[in-house]
Amino acid sequence: MTLQDDRCTTVPLASGPVPARLVERGPWNDTSRSVEERARALLDAMTLEEQVAQLGSVWFTDTAGDFAPSVDQPMDTEHDEASRDPIAEASFAGGLGQLTRVFGTEPLTVDVAAARLRELQSRVAAGNRFGLAAIAHEECLTGLAAFGATAFPTPLAWAATFDEDLIRQMAESIGADMRAIGIHQGLAPVLDVVRDYRWGRVEETLGEDPYLVGQLATAYVAGLERVGVIATLKHFAGYAASRGAKNHGPVSIGPRELADVVLPPFETALRLGGARSVMNAYTDLDGVPAGASAALLTGVLRDDWGFEGTVVADYWAIPFLATMHRVAADTTQAGILALTAGIDVELPETAGYGQGLVDAVRAGAVDGAFVERAALRHLRHKIELGLLDGREHVPEGAETIDLDGHENRRIAARIAEESVVLLRNRDVLPVTTPRRIAVIGPAADQFRSLIGCYAFPNHVLSKYPGHALGISIPTILDALREEYRDAEFVVVAGASITEAGGSDLVEAVAAARSADVVILAVGDIAGLFGDGTSGEGCDAEDLVLPGGQHELVLAVLDAGTPVVMTVLSGRPYALGAYERADAIVQSFFPGQAGASAVVGVLSGRVPPSGRLPVQIPRSPAMTGTYLQPPLGLSSRGISALDPTPLFPFGFGLTAGDVRYLGIDAPLRLEVDGAVEVDVTVENQGSTDAVEVVQLYGSDTVASVVRPVRELLGFARIEVPAGSYQTVRFFLSSDRLSFTGADGRRRVEPGAIVLAAGPSSADLPVTATVEVEGPLRLLDGPREMRTDWRVVEAGSTVTARTVRGA
Repeated sequence: MTLQDDRCTTVPLASGPVPARLVERGPWNDTSRSVEERARALLDAMTLEEQVAQLGSVWFTDTAGDFAPSVDQPMDTEHDEASRDPIAEASFAGGLGQLTRVFGTEPLTVDVAAARLRELQSRVAAGNRFGLAAIAHEECLTGLAAFGATAFPTPLAWAATFDEDLIRQMAESIGADMRAIGIHQGLAPVLDVVRDYRWGRVEETLGEDPYLVGQLATAYVAGLERVGVIATLKHFAGYAASRGAKNHGPVSIGPRELADVVLPPFETALRLGGARSVMNAYTDLDGVPAGASAALLTGVLRDDWGFEGTVVADYWAIPFLATMHRVAADTTQAGILALTAGIDVELPETAGYGQGLVDAVRAGAVDGAFVERAALRHLRHKIELGLLDGREHVPEGAETIDLDGHENRRIAARIAEESVVLLRNRDVLPVTTPRRIAVIGPAADQFRSLIGCYAFPNHVLSKYPGHALGISIPTILDALREEYRDAEFVVVAGASITEAGGSDLVEAVAAARSADVVILAVGDIAGLFGDGTSGEGCDAEDLVLPGGQHELVLAVLDAGTPVVMTVLSGRPYALGAYERADAIVQSFFPGQAGASAVVGVLSGRVPPSGRLPVQIPRSPAMTGTYLQPPLGLSSRGISALDPTPLFPFGFGLTAGDVRYLGIDAPLRLEVDGAVEVDVTVENQGSTDAVEVVQLYGSDTVASVVRPVRELLGFARIEVPAGSYQTVRFFLSSDRLSFTGADGRRRVEPGAIVLAAGPSSADLPVTATVEVEGPLRLLDGPREMRTDWRVVEAGSTVTARTVRGA
């Protein structure tokens, strides 16, 4: 193509001895043109080698095996050599797609990491004819995974808040920090719906209900995207539904479970949140690896949903097609499979999308149009991010950014407080003025029991024993000493989280007997691939508390002193054996401010308001979620196994005394219509309360087996003492749709029972709505949210007639 006359300009270099080179300019530099026009012009100007270079990535680390499964991984020799001295050796001839985790691989201070990223971006831009920099990506699942960055609560804790606005605020704050230091793409959130609690990555999810997952994920995505960070949905699709809850295990679910449980959160976050990237799952779905599935990555994602962003490979997912799945003979063939299926960018470094792919195109083994398709998508992102417009690739002042600033800490503390779930209180809480407190349990003085697997201190610093954390993470013991400054403490670990047995059981019982109250802290340590009891690759055999904690709990309960049991975990554990505990508090890795939040609930400083995004099992063998058909919830005369949870989905005790007075809904709903559903609650107590009003639907007769009930909407509201609130849900018939036997989504006529209450198992008010009209098939976009607002509030309802009561 003909280039403009002003094509010769030097690339501005940030620092270091980077050789300047002439930059070719053309229509792609014309900011008056659309992103699409500019991207196509740039693509047309590129050689095949330059196009392929835009599909690859580089990760400068010698410890890649610490961040991924222990499977043979074909590495690019040049990049591996460069990783020993990235600044001195990197040339990036021809260009580069992405830079992997410059901040998130080693414990580098912000000034050092920002300077390194600045230098690398200068080298990337100088290494190609167009002065085009790389997209820099980082993990941001529990906040930015970088040294000195705020360790927010885990996604499972976000889900326990049922607070979309707060999650959006968190994402905006995280995203603002990322952009300020030159990061363009975040590998979050996780939209996998929990199907088996034993799976190690439950902590990374937003729970077991697809509607809850979709709404909170959408809030997080919207927050990141609003500040200009590309959100990456993972893991597409089916990852959490593996056989036996095994990481990377095969997935053998039916097409309706895929369509009605697994896929909706992704579609919601794409349509409502505006996510610009998706990451494939490691698993195979009915024998087809997700990374090689054109049906998923092109058929569902592109053709059905109209997605126009990029699909990025989960780390080494492309070479895994050869080494793990054995559907490719070598890395080059794996690259061809992934590219033609729909993966656009290879992470974390180039293996299948390297010279072998270039050779395959030239040999006619793969159509070059697939390379162009992927490169065009990635170039669109780069142009949207301003990487062609002469902007600083790393913003000025990046070296001085505080990644654990006041706003981050404020939001982290608030999420922690809202996420703590009070499961039981037999008049022992609040703990007010104890003289002597026995603090027992291995999680009491363990900061790793407060933060998730992807928080930097667990994810990276666990490989650097003795290294400073970079942030303050007070433990439960620290918080107790701060809360009860006049109390006397006796502290005994009593058992290990990771090892069976309990050599300190006698000492623990003695400590319990000597105290006025026992704070018993048990749970998990998060880590990677066996370096913990929760996290990626840390799948559980059953739902017994890990290590020697089960025996410890039973021994301490025998002591006779009031016991407040605090569970700090990444998954729900079976607590049915601990009926004698006077109080139970559940917290799902509440982050660096989590200890203060948990102890605040114990003392009464923090009113409890969290709700369970997953059930608490009664027995260690109970792995199924609440979203079950009739035979999944019934055992009488059928099975000796009791599927009833100890505490159901949505449950959580709160201050006050909230009662459900009634539900008001029209008698009829057209198959293509919408209705307003009013739910009235009253706080008859003397203390203000936070209530999560939950609206469920039950299909009385359907053409395929349906769940007994499913969440249709929720509203987190404040209900002052002695007052009432009426919440109005705006319910579309689309929210009643499901996949029929023919594989098509439908709304069927018939009776739907709407029920509202404080949990999936406590629904005191109901109304039956008749869905009328002919069978309706849904193709294309549909309503994926149930909006709500408070329409009436007052100080009393004694003189009020509540309709539908």
